[in-house]
Amino acid sequence: MASKMASAGVSAAELAREESFWREVASYYDRTEGILNLEHGYWGKMAQPVQAAYLEALQMVNAQNSFYARKDFDADEAEATRRIAAALGAHDDEIVITRNATEACHNLIRQYRGLEAGDAVLLADIDYPGFKPHMHWLRQGRGVRVVEISLPARADQATIRDLYVRAFEANPDLSLMLITHVSNQHGLVVPVAEIAAEARRRGIDVICDAAQSWGLLDFRITELGVDWAAFNLHKWIGAPLGTGAMYIRRGSLEKIAPYPGESDETQIKSRIHSGTINFASRLAIPAALDFHDALGPANKEARLRYLRSLWTEEAQRMKHIEVLGGSDEPSWTGIASFRLVGKSTIDDAQHLQQWLENESGIFTVVRKGLASGACVRITPQVFNSADEMGRLVDAMKKLKG
Repeated sequence: MASKMASAGVSAAELAREESFWREVASYYDRTEGILNLEHGYWGKMAQPVQAAYLEALQMVNAQNSFYARKDFDADEAEATRRIAAALGAHDDEIVITRNATEACHNLIRQYRGLEAGDAVLLADIDYPGFKPHMHWLRQGRGVRVVEISLPARADQATIRDLYVRAFEANPDLSLMLITHVSNQHGLVVPVAEIAAEARRRGIDVICDAAQSWGLLDFRITELGVDWAAFNLHKWIGAPLGTGAMYIRRGSLEKIAPYPGESDETQIKSRIHSGTINFASRLAIPAALDFHDALGPANKEARLRYLRSLWTEEAQRMKHIEVLGGSDEPSWTGIASFRLVGKSTIDDAQHLQQWLENESGIFTVVRKGLASGACVRITPQVFNSADEMGRLVDAMKKLKG
C-alpha cells in the first residue's frame, strides 16, 4: 500500500492531484458496475484487504461459534477498542464500540441526566434528521424547551460560530446542545472546538455528532473539546457495516445514565446494550484502521477536498446551479450539495437525482432537512477519479437546457 510518492516527502495537497497514485489506491476496491456512484456518504466500501479480514473472521466465528464468542471475543473486542481510541487520541476507557453513530447518539441524548423541567436544549437545521426527533422528544420526556437554529445554505466559520453564540445569548436557560461536526446534507464543517468552548463557559453540555467527519477529516477527538461524541467506522474509516463508536470523556460518565436495565455506573460499556452483535465486523476494525493509516488520514482528506473542488468550482460559475456547503475552505469537506436555482422542494431534488441517474448515469442522493430546502448530495470516495468528476460537471452543464 505504501507508495514511493507518499514516502518521498510529497505534501498531501500535492499528492491529492497525482492521479497515478489514486489509481493505485482505486485498485484496492471493487468497482460499482453500471453506474458512476457519487453517493458514498451512506457507508464506505471496504478495501479488499479489509474485506478479506472480515470474511476470514466471519468464517472463523461461524465455525467456532459460541466457543469463540464466550471465551476469546472479549479480548479481541478490547483490542479493537484500543485501536479506535488510539486513532482518535482517546483513552481506552473513553470508547465503546456501537453498531453505528445513530445508536451512540440516541443513547447519549436519551440517557443524559442533566435536564430538568424548564431547561432548554439546542439543535440546528443541519443536524441529522434521525437525531432531531430525539432532541424534540426531550420536550415530552423531560419537559424542556427546544430551540432550533437555521444556518445559511452557504456559510463560513465565523458566521456559523456567531449564529451559535447568538443562540446561547438569547437562551440563557440552555443546558444541552447537539452539534454536528460535518453536516450529512452538504458537508458543512462546524467549528465545534470554538463553539464548545463558548458553550462550556455558559454551563451548556455538548453532544457531538461526528458520524460523517472521522476519516473525512483528519482530527483527534481531544481537539473538539466535547465530552461526548458519536462516530461511524463504516463510513470514512472503511470498516464493515454495523460498526460505530461512542466517546465519553473521562470525568463525564456520570452525566450519562446506564442503558435501561444496566446497573454498572462505573463502566462505559453499560451505556450501550446492543444484544448479540456481528462479531466478525468488529474483528475487522483493526484491518480497516491499518488501511486508513497506510493511505494517510491527511492524504485522504486532501484528495476528497480536491475531488469536491473539481466540481464545485465549476458549478459556482453556472448561473443555473446553486452550490450548498462551505463558503470558505475550512468550512468545506469532500462532501457538497447542489440544486437548480429556484428549485428547492423535495420533488425538485428527486427529479434532479433521477435525471442524473437516468440521463447521465451518475448516482447521487436527495438530502432534506435544511431550512433552505432540499438538495442533491455529491459524495466521491478516494477511488473516484478527476475524470469522473468531469463527467458530473458535463452533466450539470446540460441541466441548463
